[in-house]
Amino acid sequence: MAKKIGVRELKNNASKIVRAVREEGAEYVVTLHGEPVAVIRPLTEDHLHAYDEAEIEHLMSELNKMADRVSKAWKSPLSAVEAVQEQRRDL
Repeated sequence: MAKKIGVRELKNNASKIVRAVREEGAEYVVTLHGEPVAVIRPLTEDHLHAYDEAEIEHLMSELNKMADRVSKAWKSPLSAVEAVQEQRRDL
């Protein structure tokens, strides 16, 4: 069962708490004014994999947004591929 700790206790004992999570697998529920606001627990390989997938999904979304902005602003009669090919021929 996770131990409840207040934000002040977390601030004052952060190193000790993180060490207990890492070395003992301890879990903590962080409270603010007595209300739970966060959980601190060991990070498993499954969590890391999920975070990696979420980060990739976020980056791909940002890349697609950028591609849309570039596409809307593109003024050349050439496609981007054609422009790159033409640039390479000039080298």
